[in-house]
Amino acid sequence: MTKSSSRPPAGLPDPDTLLAFLREAGTAEKTDIARHFGLKGHERRMLREMIRELEAAGKLGKRGRKGFAEVGALPPVGVADVSERDTDGDLYVRLVEASEDAPRAVLVPDKTGKTGPAVGLGARVLAKFERGPDGWEARIIKVLDTDTNRVLGVIRKSNREVRVEPVDRRSKDVLFVPPAQAESLKDGDLVFASIEKGDHRYGPKRGKILEIIGREDDPRAASLIAIAANKVPMGFSEAVEKEAEDQELPSLKGREDLRDLPLITIDPADARDHDDAVYAMRDDDPKNPDGWVVWVAIADVAAYVRPGTNLDREARDKGNSTYFPDRVEPMLPERLSNGLCSLKEGENRACMAVRMVFDKGGRKTGHKFVRGLMRSHAKLSYEQAQSAIDGQPDDATGPIMDAILTPLWTAYHTMLKGRLKRSPLAIESPERRIRMTPDGQIASIEPRVSLEAHRLIEEMMIQANVCAAQTLEQKRTPLIYRIHETPSQEKTFNLADFLQTIGKPWDKGQAPTTKRLNALLDETRDGPHAEVVNEVVLRSQMQAIYSPDNIGHFGLNLDRYAHFTSPIRRYSDLIVHRGLIRALNLGKDGLTDREIVELPAIAEQVTQTERRSMAAERAAMDRYMAAFLSERVGATFTGRITGVTRFGLFIRLDETGADGLVPVSSLGGEYFHHDDKAHALVGERSGQRWTLGRNVEVKLQEATPITGGLVFEMLSDPAPRDPNAPAPRLGVRARSPGGNGFPKRGATRPGGPKPPKGGRGGKPSGGLKGVRKGKRK
Repeated sequence: MTKSSSRPPAGLPDPDTLLAFLREAGTAEKTDIARHFGLKGHERRMLREMIRELEAAGKLGKRGRKGFAEVGALPPVGVADVSERDTDGDLYVRLVEASEDAPRAVLVPDKTGKTGPAVGLGARVLAKFERGPDGWEARIIKVLDTDTNRVLGVIRKSNREVRVEPVDRRSKDVLFVPPAQAESLKDGDLVFASIEKGDHRYGPKRGKILEIIGREDDPRAASLIAIAANKVPMGFSEAVEKEAEDQELPSLKGREDLRDLPLITIDPADARDHDDAVYAMRDDDPKNPDGWVVWVAIADVAAYVRPGTNLDREARDKGNSTYFPDRVEPMLPERLSNGLCSLKEGENRACMAVRMVFDKGGRKTGHKFVRGLMRSHAKLSYEQAQSAIDGQPDDATGPIMDAILTPLWTAYHTMLKGRLKRSPLAIESPERRIRMTPDGQIASIEPRVSLEAHRLIEEMMIQANVCAAQTLEQKRTPLIYRIHETPSQEKTFNLADFLQTIGKPWDKGQAPTTKRLNALLDETRDGPHAEVVNEVVLRSQMQAIYSPDNIGHFGLNLDRYAHFTSPIRRYSDLIVHRGLIRALNLGKDGLTDREIVELPAIAEQVTQTERRSMAAERAAMDRYMAAFLSERVGATFTGRITGVTRFGLFIRLDETGADGLVPVSSLGGEYFHHDDKAHALVGERSGQRWTLGRNVEVKLQEATPITGGLVFEMLSDPAPRDPNAPAPRLGVRARSPGGNGFPKRGATRPGGPKPPKGGRGGKPSGGLKGVRKGKRK
């Protein structure tokens, strides 16, 4: 290399030092390298030249889009696929985003001798890589896909046999239990079983019982099944519990004293932890007439959960807290989540706080982060705060009306002007809440009421999240963004095709924007198509994810956005806190160089854990709904068609919000064609239609709590033929209700659709989970 013989300028590493850094870091971008060595200006240009020369010499290779690594090296942590098995039975993994020169690594036990979770060929894992005496070694941190050999099911005993019926309604793996294990089992036991090896083509599959986890008649069964089926981590290790118990409240040293600032918490009435507090006051700066200063203080979780500790490792493995109607599986032990990190009224608490300034038009003109010590001046529920503002204060809210609550609401109404100009996506998506009795029974299922108090906290949290992303960008500190892509062309075209069927013009060539979609929602809000348009716009959205690369947040209509406001519940927020601590020199417990290198893997992992929790929460809700309705089989309900598929209609009940299926085979004696553009099932002979969004009356035929499945019979009549549309020629033959409600073998024409696998009462795909703007979203 032409430059290697000359002495590098101060700060610029020589090639060997640079390679040694990359060997330790695994992978790093040019900006990471420059930051590590403190390079600026001309030195950065010299660094780029050195990297090019090392690439040309075959000593440096690219990793991902922007990263570099020593040729033949692996990162400290990465996502990999189990790709091969050698003749000795050893498994090898390769990075998912590997270059051609990236080596394979053999799977080995950890240093305590534990082998970790069992995996097979094709599994995707998060692994730790180290150089071993015979090459690269990989130790599994987490399995990222589903183990297809394990079945969660319920024991069914008869005089002749004992079998395991899967709780997953999509599964067909009914297993037969060998007599040696059958005697200790009881009918209704919830078990994990493995599928025994062998040729099952000509007989029933046999299973081995691995674990009994509970009883199907346990009131908590729905949550237990959801936790087990989705592999949500439960509890904490002794080491983590001990670390949590050993934590103490930080002193005021190095912190700003915010204890006299009248911050308050506003949370659900049954909340056990309080991780955010707010306060607002008029700005006394004469240059900002009618402006407002808004404080948002967040629990300083980074003060207790430090990189590399047992607490940190288990928090990262969990990724986030998971919420069920009867329980919570928290990300942090109770000593922290409900103790030191909970902003309890009247108690000193460590916090990360942001002071935001807004002008009279609701535009944020500045902000500043501090690490402080605070004391909450009041603990309010949303209902309490809203009642006080509506003119019905109580003993807790009356004394703070003038000094705290009224300024908060006035500041929010000012911020609302900026929000309206920004025009975030305004999809209405009602939620239901299951209320439980102390003994674990379902007391009621009711809609969640949306109050202005919810929207106030939501907007203040959104602005605090924006401030975090802006600060880290300004300080050139890497972070994990919360990103939400613009709807894809395919989804946009599908939306346009549907709107044509209801007479709403939509230019496919014009890019979708939140303002354009909001205008559509406003135009149809009071018309007959309001609900279906809202549903179709919702399904046109992409899912929000975490990423170290920023593309903005479409739904919120923000250029940059990060999660900062819930570090008790989300590991992504803890990473952002650590980034702020590092960027602003607020302590020694900030983001480490190793974490910066691992940000892509962390972002992928917390996205996966969020998906896992969402699936578990949804599955538990389905099962609780089915249990609640199981005593009302035969009753009639009103509802709305929320999904139209080739195999039937998904119905959401008005009363409970429960979702179930009307199989296409029960709709009548003719073929039905699935018109995906119109979101309709259309009778081939009659042309009669079942369309998305239509209000209908149904009878509950089946409710299966163990799977969460609901099957309905349609009582309403279909809509008449569309005079402007020809009848379809191919479709699915319907028949009279009976059996399992699905077409018999041969009931579909060639090329026609098949019934869903195993299917009873599933749910339509799609939705905006993780996009809606609540403070916990």
